[in-house]
Amino acid sequence: MGWSRESADTVSEEDRFDWFRERVSSGLMPVAIAAERPSGFRAEISQLELGVVQLSTFTFSPVSSHRNRAHVRQGDPEQYQLALVTQGTFRTAQLGNESLVTGGLVLTDTSRPMENASFCDEGQQTEAVMLQIPRSVLPLRSDRLDRLVAQRLGGGGGTAAILADFFRALVRRGPTCGPEELCRMGSVALDLATACLAQQLDVPAEAPAEARAQVMLQRILRFIDDNLGDPDLTPQTVADRHHISLRGLYALFRDRPASVAETIRRGRLARCHVDLARPELSGRSVQTIAAHWGFASATAFSRAFREVYGITPTEHRMATRRTGVARNVEKPPEGPSATGRPWPQRVS
Repeated sequence: MGWSRESADTVSEEDRFDWFRERVSSGLMPVAIAAERPSGFRAEISQLELGVVQLSTFTFSPVSSHRNRAHVRQGDPEQYQLALVTQGTFRTAQLGNESLVTGGLVLTDTSRPMENASFCDEGQQTEAVMLQIPRSVLPLRSDRLDRLVAQRLGGGGGTAAILADFFRALVRRGPTCGPEELCRMGSVALDLATACLAQQLDVPAEAPAEARAQVMLQRILRFIDDNLGDPDLTPQTVADRHHISLRGLYALFRDRPASVAETIRRGRLARCHVDLARPELSGRSVQTIAAHWGFASATAFSRAFREVYGITPTEHRMATRRTGVARNVEKPPEGPSATGRPWPQRVS
């Protein structure tokens, strides 16, 4: 595992600025961007996944940008973005604050309008390292953090200097770490960022470990929801994919009504329940639909379906054909959403 790198050099010179604008708007957040000189524009974007947070580097020719309320409504990753400007000068304005940053840290909030611009010497590019932090894992009150946005943080020493050094070390050494090490580095980065911001505010931080656990749980639930059709989806594969132990995975589900395995099972049943009632799938057998959602055994599927819904899959299908609506059932509690994955086109 290493940096995921993209460069504007992969497209023609006249398309490079459009490439950068599209990458920022789709991969970071919707925003309007203008280039000082679109011709000859250069840019490179790199990303390193660190578990609950993400580290990104940006190298780009001078630009200006603004993000208004319409952009926020269009798409909001709900992040605090903590950037270290390593080359050039960055001007940012948000919530009535404004600052020029060279060689320092600055915080912005993706959920609020903002304006940014970069400046550098002729022929040079702006360079920045950014830690993208979900709002839900940062254990500081948002009304307090509002005081820090678009402000240069830390001066030349203290926790801000330690955090800046850590950013630089991650850029140099992060790609040499394995997946579990990167997740631990993400936790360290989050703790250092929290300490830095709390020091600026002169307030204590609250329960970062619990906040990180909730974000990890939501990420796991989305992963399960997206992979219910994989017959190899098990608690072990879920744990492996998220670089945690089985014990750690079970601990995340300890206070939930359903275990990991039961969440997978009920999610699959919910998807089958929906597809069995779809008229356009009436030509698919019950066994085919069950296999499509990860059930290897038709017998085990029928038994599990009846246990949850009180009728067999065939009875459910016949009832919906007669009435046009599903009979006697609701989506199982605590299962992922039954929104369906695409079916392949049948070949006649």
